[in-house]
Parts: sequence; C-alpha cells; structure tokens
Amino acid sequence: MSDTCQKAQFIEVTASHAGQRLDNFLLNQLKGVPRSHIYRILRSGEVRVNKGRKKPNYRLMESDRVRIPPIRVSDRKPPGIPDAVIRKLEQSILFEDPHVMIINKPAGVAVHSGSGIAYGVIEILRQLRPEAEMLELVHRLDKDTSGCLVIARDRPSLMQLHDQFRSEDGIDKHYHAILAGRWAGGEKLIDAPLIKNSLKGGERMVTVDPSGKEARSLFTPIDYFDQATHIDIKLFTGRTHQIRVHAAHAGYPVAGDPKYGDPEFNQQLRSQGFKRMYLHAYTLGFKLDKEYKITAPLDEDWQELLKVLSHQS
Repeated sequence: MSDTCQKAQFIEVTASHAGQRLDNFLLNQLKGVPRSHIYRILRSGEVRVNKGRKKPNYRLMESDRVRIPPIRVSDRKPPGIPDAVIRKLEQSILFEDPHVMIINKPAGVAVHSGSGIAYGVIEILRQLRPEAEMLELVHRLDKDTSGCLVIARDRPSLMQLHDQFRSEDGIDKHYHAILAGRWAGGEKLIDAPLIKNSLKGGERMVTVDPSGKEARSLFTPIDYFDQATHIDIKLFTGRTHQIRVHAAHAGYPVAGDPKYGDPEFNQQLRSQGFKRMYLHAYTLGFKLDKEYKITAPLDEDWQELLKVLSHQS
C-alpha cells in the first residue's frame, strides 16, 4: 500500500493558542502523529513560523502563521489504544466543564507517550474527545501514582493553572500513601531540599541534598498498622518524586515504590497480590473563575490492602 500525503497546512494562531509552546501546538494539531516524528520535522526545519525556523519551546503569539509540512498517512498511525483502556479512562473522569477536565488517573498509566510508552492519558483523552479544540496536561503524575490529574481545555485556564502550580500558595494538594513501617508519633513537617541526580543507564534519581531546591511536605497519619501506616501528605512545593524521597528519608518509604522503597516489604506485598505503588493524589483545590475542590476516591485494590493490614494488626 502506497503512502499518500496531505498538503502543507498554514495555520494562523488565534488568541486561544497564544503562549502555547510550538511542540505542544503541533501535537494538538497532528493528532495520531508520533511525538518522535513531530520533533523530527521541527529539527529539520520543515515547520516554519512566519517563514522562519523555531525551536520546540518557542511560545506562539497571536497572528503567528505556522507552516506544517505534508504528513504521510503512514505517519499518522493510530496509537492502537485498546477499547478497554479508553473505557476505563472515560469512567475515571471526575469532573468536566469548558475550562478543565479532572480525572482519577489509574496507577500504571503514563500521562503521555514517549520513551518506549506507546500512549498515555493525554493521547487517550484526545481519542476520547476528538472534537475538543484543546486538551493539555496542566501538571504530571508519575506513571505508578494514581489520583487527581488536571487537563486544561482552554489556553487562559492552562496559563493560570501553571502559575498556581508554580506558586507555593496556589494549589491545595493532598496525597494519600501507605508507608512501610509504623509511623512514630503524629504530624511531622519534612523540610529537606532535593536534587536530581542520574545513575548508570540514565535512570533519574532524586536525593536529599543541602544544595538542592527547597522541598516541604507535611505528613499526617490517618491509620496506624503493625507493619505500615496510612498517611495524608500536604505538599507545599512540587519537586520531582518529592513525597517518595521524603518518605524514604524519614525511614518510611512508600509501599510498592520500585525506586526508593523497601525491597523486602514490597516483595511481601507482591506475594499477597498487591503489585502497585501506594501513592495517590487524593484532593486538589484551585481557583479559576470559581473555586474547584476535587477528591479522587481510592480504588478497590487500595481498600483491600487497608483491610489486610487491619486484620494483620
């Protein structure tokens, strides 16, 4: 079967897309085209803005004229997302209005494709809502973390929420976690700066380091068990892997954490059929034209582990 090409497109940027990165704009315009191909046509200069080459992080301005080169049909291979995965994500939508969509992201689902991941939340939602003019991630959750994930449906909301997520006072964020070990005492503020390091194989690790960026988390126990603790964590900052590293630094790593966790405790959980990481973005509060406060219920697997831990105590 021979490839066919669409003609080059010339798109004038409207106010709703002003301020958007060029790469994200292209990902939205070229639904189904692999990210790797989009970055390839950016590097090669086939994409032009006002007849000039631009880097992927270029912020578009209203009335910019973007040239998108012809895309072969073979470059628009469908992501091959199973129907069951699409249905599961549709059922996970907690709230939706013209400005935002908030989902209860399942554990084990990445937020976007890349690095060997064929598809993620954003690709699934774009397939689920093909008529949506815009669906953009406001923030990230690790693949193994579940819970509240916010997707912007218009440019002003995205920009406002980005500002709020960067501000210590902007977003009210509470996570739930199951930690290995019985927490000693009650509420505890962990104020420990974090720095990103890199190990062999390119695996990214984060460690506590005085020269790192400020990171503060408030840990408040919910339930104590003999071998574990169910805990609430309020984030004052939003560093990469912050809760996971702070929990391990305190001596109570997140249950099921493959990177910073307790291998022996994790193996014990796996032997009982509990194979996920027990970290969940439980509530999110923010403000746009009104106040938003969303809670993502804990899944059945989480509830079952709490029952097992209770019976073992």
